[in-house]
Amino acid sequence: IAHQLPLMASATDPRYGQKDTSDQNFDYMFKILIIGNSSVGKTSFLFRYADDSFTPAFVSTVGIDFKVKTIYRNDKRIKLQIWDTAGQERYRTITTAYYRGAMGFILMYDITNEDSFNAVQDWSTQIKTYSWDNAQVLLVGNKCDIEDERLVASQRGRQLADQLGFEFFEASAKDNINVKQTFERLVDVICERMSESLESGDSSVTGGKQGPQLTEQPQRSHQDCAC
Repeated sequence: IAHQLPLMASATDPRYGQKDTSDQNFDYMFKILIIGNSSVGKTSFLFRYADDSFTPAFVSTVGIDFKVKTIYRNDKRIKLQIWDTAGQERYRTITTAYYRGAMGFILMYDITNEDSFNAVQDWSTQIKTYSWDNAQVLLVGNKCDIEDERLVASQRGRQLADQLGFEFFEASAKDNINVKQTFERLVDVICERMSESLESGDSSVTGGKQGPQLTEQPQRSHQDCAC
């Protein structure tokens, strides 16, 4: 990380949410959303990262769900509140309400599904519409383990990411490729951006748009969901 984490806003700062009363042992809390079309692998990606588990069964996420994972970066304990969103249009009003206050997004498509890739631009527009200006985004092409069914070349994903100003990864929740690396890079980018903004006195980093706190209960989805 280019800048020291103490420059970041503490989780006790009301601009960035409140500490979960059941766990006071963390230095910072980041809210992250995984978005993209239905069936691109969002839930599998989250389960692989949070629980190191994978199931091939596909059950659509209903509304929105979340998991919490704590990691260490630069000797600081960072609590990640990771929200898994439904990709279907009928849930869009529910899920976009959770964009507010998110510090980072993983925008996912399926490398074997052209439609999911073509939808990336629309998802990017939604991020710009519903989230704060300084939310950081990584574009992820999931299911890179299914190379023989690939329809979206890596170069196309990289070019689109460059066009949108996002960093790019290809990953596989099934084979555990670039899952941890994606989340840790997103955390590092958030840290870097916050440090730069606080150093420059950029008040826009505070966002002013606050999303749900940890005390809110999301609509829980099936635990074996693999979307």
